[in-house]
Amino acid sequence: MGEKVIINEVGLRDGLQIQPKFVPTEGKLELCQALVDAGVRSFEATSFVSPKAIPQMADSAELYPQLPAKDKVYYSGLLFNEKGYERAMAAGVKSVAVALASTEKMNMANIRMTLDEAITNLGALITRAKKDGHDARAYVSTALGCPYEGDVPVKVVLDLAAKLAEAGADKIAIADTIGSAHPKLTKEVVSAVVKEFGADKIVVHFHDTRAMGLTNAWVALEEGVREFDTSIGGLGGCPFAPGAAGNLATEDLVFMLNESGYDTGIDVRGLRKAVAIAERLTGQQLGGRITQWWLSQEHKKAAEAAE
Repeated sequence: MGEKVIINEVGLRDGLQIQPKFVPTEGKLELCQALVDAGVRSFEATSFVSPKAIPQMADSAELYPQLPAKDKVYYSGLLFNEKGYERAMAAGVKSVAVALASTEKMNMANIRMTLDEAITNLGALITRAKKDGHDARAYVSTALGCPYEGDVPVKVVLDLAAKLAEAGADKIAIADTIGSAHPKLTKEVVSAVVKEFGADKIVVHFHDTRAMGLTNAWVALEEGVREFDTSIGGLGGCPFAPGAAGNLATEDLVFMLNESGYDTGIDVRGLRKAVAIAERLTGQQLGGRITQWWLSQEHKKAAEAAE
């Protein structure tokens, strides 16, 4: 058995949040169950935010208590303020996530706080979660480029990550929110945070806007990172970050890791079924870069069976 790599599925939250077609609670649960059946054991399941701002997450309080296999699956809920925290606790959330953007303009666009306000308020949420006995992870979003302010110095990322770690975050997630990263930049940033905090504390989150998601993931893997956010079918994008296309597709990263001898615990064939469910629920054609290969194999089998 190869070295273990954790895949944290964010399709239910990051993947669905900008979808124009509302996916009802039962649909989200169906998709979640398919992913669990495929072997996924870590999810960012929903966000406890304003339904007016993110209508797709309006059912978070109803969804979370019904999530399957809680005894063997890690589920987190994203939140940004005390009201969200209270709603999450009422729904039974045991693991919380917060997201701090690396720049002033992105924080104002995303959560209507200055950078200093975000550091103070989100840090307090992390501290409260830990005091209440819960797991907490913190995202440094736009860590590899901001749609409003451009390049982000590595020192800024390190300083923000340090503040979140000091507040008590169990994991620090470095997010390429708009998919602006390239391998050289990824290596520079990830190697710096790994050196500062240790690889076991770091999660990475890549978007595939410029077809570099897999390459950046491999760079992070070589730097020692063993936990990655991905989204089934490549679903996703940020409503407050212009140019943020879909996330790195779960099926692409799982296939690459499995083929390379790593242990994800996830069956790619099961992911194929989950992609089909996501397509039906969203009314979109989905699938990562492996999709065409999947289709060619299915056509090959069909042709062989017809002979």
